[in-house]
Amino acid sequence: MNNMNSNSRFIVIILAILLSPSLPAQESQSLSFEEALNLLQSGNQSLKIADKEIEIAKSERDQLNAFWYPSLQASGAYTFLSQKIEVKEPLSTFTNPAIDFVHSILPNDQIISNFLNQIGNNSFIVPLAPRNLTTIDVDAEWVIFSGLKRIRATKIGKTMVNIAQENRGQIDANQRTLLVEAYYGLRLAQQVVEVRKETYMAFKKHYENALKLEATGMIDKAGRLLAQVNMDEAKRELESAEKNESVVQNTLKTILNVEDDVASITPTSPLFINDSLPSKYELIQILGTNNYLINQLSLQEQIAKEQTRIDQAGYMPNIAFFGKQTLYSHGIKSNLVPRMIIGVGFTWNLFDGLEREKRIRQSKLTRQTLILGQEKAKDDLIVGVDNFYSQLQKSLDNVSALNSTIELSEELVRIRKKAFLEGMATSLEVIDAENLLSKVRVARLAAYYEYDIALINLLALCGTPEQFSNYNN
Repeated sequence: MNNMNSNSRFIVIILAILLSPSLPAQESQSLSFEEALNLLQSGNQSLKIADKEIEIAKSERDQLNAFWYPSLQASGAYTFLSQKIEVKEPLSTFTNPAIDFVHSILPNDQIISNFLNQIGNNSFIVPLAPRNLTTIDVDAEWVIFSGLKRIRATKIGKTMVNIAQENRGQIDANQRTLLVEAYYGLRLAQQVVEVRKETYMAFKKHYENALKLEATGMIDKAGRLLAQVNMDEAKRELESAEKNESVVQNTLKTILNVEDDVASITPTSPLFINDSLPSKYELIQILGTNNYLINQLSLQEQIAKEQTRIDQAGYMPNIAFFGKQTLYSHGIKSNLVPRMIIGVGFTWNLFDGLEREKRIRQSKLTRQTLILGQEKAKDDLIVGVDNFYSQLQKSLDNVSALNSTIELSEELVRIRKKAFLEGMATSLEVIDAENLLSKVRVARLAAYYEYDIALINLLALCGTPEQFSNYNN
């Protein structure tokens, strides 16, 4: 009975496996740094947002340029009046002079005077418009002089686009820096895993040798236990390095916005270091012209300058052509109101409660603040160049020193292992030599990585992050 149940469960499991939908196998993708950079440029969300901000700035520029064109508006209205519009004139205005004339000829006349008086008691009424009025008009206005405000506004619009482009360049530099940190960080993590794995295998081999030597009585139990403890510690360090690699792997995949079917990314471009560096003076010169922050502050200062001139133009009048064409009219005769009106006029704000003066002062203060901000930013950025340049030099010195240290450590490990097998060295001496070699190898990898990170930060600070590819080649 139990066998039958076991067989039935086995058949159900097999059927479930066969009938279950197959999942797409995840693949590992090898990427050079240039390939990773191309993925960044095409899929990074931050860069897409920066591109949209450039489009918004161009739209605002076009909106400011619209002030150069005339405005055309259509309007219509239906109006109900409480009474008709008419001209009412008493006839006595005309009959009284006639009566005076008749009396001058016939002083005693009564018949003609009475007749004229009756006529003068009435009024002459001329209707102009009924109580219901309907009009449809087209109005046009074209400003021909505004105190150069439109010219200043056009310059502001162009500068806004330049600021958005500088902001896009800064975001691109930041994303390139993050890419270098993640890409070469993954490369570092994978190489650290290799070092930890080699160290673990070396300790495992040493533990096996310790077992053999303990069996022959050449070492005691303490020596074997020491080898086992260090083997276990090396295994824990290997597992920790693998976990760190997984974290950096996910970071790089997020930056590149890669598909979910990519299980892992394998960097093919190695960590690198250069023998020579450009002079610090050249980098500082580039910094003053290419840095994104300084350029943005300079452009904002230009906007504040143009805004000051716009505010000062508020003292000038605005002159404009205007016109009106009545397309449809009901109730208003064309002999009273012409169907077409064309003219030129001006508006001049003579006093606005000192508002113009306050705006001018505020614009000047904003410009002065931006100028001071540029000077402070330059000083801060020069300090940043000094720090990153010092890190580059420090990494160069560390690699140069560690290269010779690694050669000595490898020779020491070889000598200690040979002496241990011959019973001339203790297990602790072999372990110390292996730990020293592992530590030095990881330190050299870290020095390479620190060099690469300092280099991309330095180039990004100078506004030339694209030159990083020239250095890693």
